Amino acid sequence: METESEPYVRLSTLRQLHQVVADLNTARSLADTLQTVADGVVAGLNYELACVNLVRPDGDLVVAAFAGSSAAEALITGRVGSRASWDRRLSMATAWGDLRFIPHTEGWVLMEDDVPQWHTDGPAPRFEDEWHPHDRLYAPMYSPRLGSARPGGPPPGSGRELLGVISVDRPRNGRHPGPWGQEALQMYASQSAIAISNARLRSNMQRALVRLEREQQALRASEESFRQAFEYAPSGMAIAEMGGDQHGRLLRTNDALCRLLGRPAAAMRRYSFADLVHPEDIGTLLRTSAEGGRAELRLGRRDGTYVWVSLRNSVVADAADGPRFLLTHVEDIEERKRHELQLAHRASHDALTGLPNSAELRSRLSARLCERPAAHVSVDQAAGYGGVYESGRDGGYGTGYESGYGQGNADQPGHPAHGAGYDSTGSGGSGGPGHSGYESPYEHEHEHGFGFEPAGVGPYDHHVHMVAPSGGDIDDGTKGLAVLFCDLDGFKSINDRFGHHTGDAVLIEVARRLTTGVRDGDTVARLGGDEFVVLADGLGAADAADLAVRLRNAIIPPIRVDGRAVRVGASFGIGWAECGMTVEEVLNSADQRMYVEKRSRAKVHRRAG
Repeated sequence: METESEPYVRLSTLRQLHQVVADLNTARSLADTLQTVADGVVAGLNYELACVNLVRPDGDLVVAAFAGSSAAEALITGRVGSRASWDRRLSMATAWGDLRFIPHTEGWVLMEDDVPQWHTDGPAPRFEDEWHPHDRLYAPMYSPRLGSARPGGPPPGSGRELLGVISVDRPRNGRHPGPWGQEALQMYASQSAIAISNARLRSNMQRALVRLEREQQALRASEESFRQAFEYAPSGMAIAEMGGDQHGRLLRTNDALCRLLGRPAAAMRRYSFADLVHPEDIGTLLRTSAEGGRAELRLGRRDGTYVWVSLRNSVVADAADGPRFLLTHVEDIEERKRHELQLAHRASHDALTGLPNSAELRSRLSARLCERPAAHVSVDQAAGYGGVYESGRDGGYGTGYESGYGQGNADQPGHPAHGAGYDSTGSGGSGGPGHSGYESPYEHEHEHGFGFEPAGVGPYDHHVHMVAPSGGDIDDGTKGLAVLFCDLDGFKSINDRFGHHTGDAVLIEVARRLTTGVRDGDTVARLGGDEFVVLADGLGAADAADLAVRLRNAIIPPIRVDGRAVRVGASFGIGWAECGMTVEEVLNSADQRMYVEKRSRAKVHRRAG
């Protein structure tokens, strides 16, 4: 038995305790630490058997380490005891400070619980403090962050997190531990709790580091995959800022987009899409949402031309709460748009001459008419319309006509097509070979009917009511939309005499001469057969009559086809488009005036050459 007169025993025990505690800090893993705890009880605290029961995440306790008997170690290591059974044992035991002792006289009630245990039979104790094989001594280990019990405070272990329990058996001196032995075991349990907590922390840190390294490797791999997908994508891609003063500025562009726009990556970083988009498409761009938005618009190349592209937006972020960026996929759709324009042109234009066909003519004319009768149009509206037109067209076909087109000679090359275009082939809306003044309709990316600006832009963003001169052939100063109905004289005889090939060539040349003889924004359409219609806006009665004379004079000169000169005449009827009239009424009015004019002219002026 330990007494105050045994200082050397205490000193030896303290040295042993110091050594085993020091050993606790040398273990590298949690498993090594648990085994070191069990070995330290046997080596430094003079017990023959020691078992470390560790609390699992589910609350139950598992035998994590055993020391002193290989047979017992093989039997119970890894076995689990329920938390309820352990709480029952700790609560019924006698408290020796933080230790818990259950004498053999009371432990028989625990023989049937599920706590793993190892014991041997032995004789009854011969004296009061002799150790019996069925005695049980437990040293609970509590989380060091919650401290230990203090005098006057809650009972030991109350409110603290249980980490595990050290179970000891068979003290080498065969006796119950005295106060010094109890204090040594309690101190060792406290240091073991710290060592186990540190080992767990190191283990968690190691797992976290491994997980972090894997995540970083995955992130690097993902970033590299994104970089390669971004840089080497066959279609254009761009990353732009979102929000702030630099909203929309391009931060990064791939090779495909730089090649598409003919701009180096360094120069692209000075722009936003708003700087590159075609002025007519800026509204489309601004209406395109950032997340999942799609748009088809034109972007400017370095050489000043524009290319049709399809934009698809998505929002990406550097991190969960990091800055957001706009990722835009840019696909070149120039060929598709050109094909669409070709199809639209073929549907709305005459295959032989390239002029707008009858359906397109009616569509354009219908767009300028409304059901409101002309009688309800105020003088201010009519005058206002004339003022708007003249400011943009330099008047009618008087001085402005001559200054814009010279003398209106149909033989002058280089004039642009009006209302319709021509290409250089012999089909699909062509002017035929040899007519160098023709212009491809696909050189223009859009066509606005009469040449007016699109809806919502410029002075034609609202309906302007059509009025007609009220004085017949006398010019009363009213400007309106003149409809000139043209019928060729002598064309049938050319077809009958020289064949349809020659007739087609004549129609193509007449279309070219008519187109050359009008202004930008006027429409020349082929109604069918040898009938043509000219829509000329902003003209008075005298201007319209003058235009008809000029066009007739442009048609009369001989037309050479396959080395042969042929000649046709032309009869013109002048009608006026007026709100309250239908398209058919407008065309019939001009048609009737043309027949009146045709009958009134001498036959010599209508004879074919």
